[in-house]
Formats: sequence, C-alpha cells, structure tokens
Amino acid sequence: MTNKIDQNTFKLLLATTLREKEDGYVVSELFTRFTSIQDLLDLTEEELLNIKGIGRVKAKQIFAALELARFNPSNVQERFAIRSPEDAFTYLKDMQHLTREEFVVLGLNTKNEVLFRQTIFTGSLNAFIVHPRETFKALIKRSCASAIVAHNHPSGNPSPSREDLEVTKRLTEVGKVIGIEVLDHIIVGNTYYSFKEKGHM
Repeated sequence: MTNKIDQNTFKLLLATTLREKEDGYVVSELFTRFTSIQDLLDLTEEELLNIKGIGRVKAKQIFAALELARFNPSNVQERFAIRSPEDAFTYLKDMQHLTREEFVVLGLNTKNEVLFRQTIFTGSLNAFIVHPRETFKALIKRSCASAIVAHNHPSGNPSPSREDLEVTKRLTEVGKVIGIEVLDHIIVGNTYYSFKEKGHM
C-alpha cells in the first residue's frame, strides 16, 4: 500500500529543504498561487521567477526540490478524473462559498484527469474581460488535451446570463481552432448549470 503525502506535510518538507519558514513569504506565496501538490510539481522556472522575491538562484533551488519529488510519484495525490458535469461540480464545490465571481479553468489530460486549476479572472463576467489568450495560455503550456471552464454566482442562482453564453461561445470556438476542446462550462451556485448538459455546447 502506498502512502500519499498530504499538502501540509509537503509544505513542511519543501520549507525544510529550502531552509525557509513554513509560514514565510516564499513558501506561503507558492501554496497560495498553486493550490495543490500537482500544481507545484507542474511548475516551471519561468513561473517561479514571476513571483516577487524569487530570483534565479532561489528559483533553481525550488525547482530542484520539486524535481526530487517528481521522482517519487507514489507521494503525489491521485489526480481527480471528471467524467460528468456532476464530477466537475464536486471538484469546484468550494466556489459556492466565494463572495465574488471567479472565472477558473481546469486543464485536463487525455484521461479527463485534472492537471491544474487556475483562476483567470475575479469580478463580474464579461465577454471582453475573459480573454481567450489568458484562458488558453496555461492550457497550451501544459499540453492539455481538453479543458473545463467555470465560474460562480454568489447569489446562488446558477442560471446563465447573456454574457455567460457569449463567453462560452467564444471560448468554445477558440478551443476548436487551437485543438484544445472546451468540454463544458459550469456555473456554480446552490446547485450547478452545465452548458454541455443544456445543449449550448
């Protein structure tokens, strides 16, 4: 039987390896920006250099520590597979507690397992603000097979607005051109709304 390292243990091990405090700026910033162990393991040196306070030496040090963790896949949490809109809602259910709208993208592999989750935009959804460039940038970099996009309605009512429909249409069209299919757009409220389920995709 394999033992899975939980996030708190991984955080402590990383802090110790880097000779940083567990609640210090660098470690805290890493775990704030990248919310799962797998997200951290998928990090690039370029992404590390974009974090204030991390220079080339520290970036190489962090990358080396993460590289060691990659050699022991049994320590990594199993990826979450999304087979249905209900699965996506289960994965994104924490968005029910947000007080502001957030638009997120889930990058999936060929087995429909979640490779990463990234918040693209915070605020009221607008077809011109949620730009395909920002949505697909991380998907392309991580060679994702497909994606699911989602946002929350703090009111609890998941019914889509005209803007929601426009954003969905735009991202779906771009996905077809790029070759990364947008499988669904989920609106999270008291329950969920699936654009795929309702025939909008």
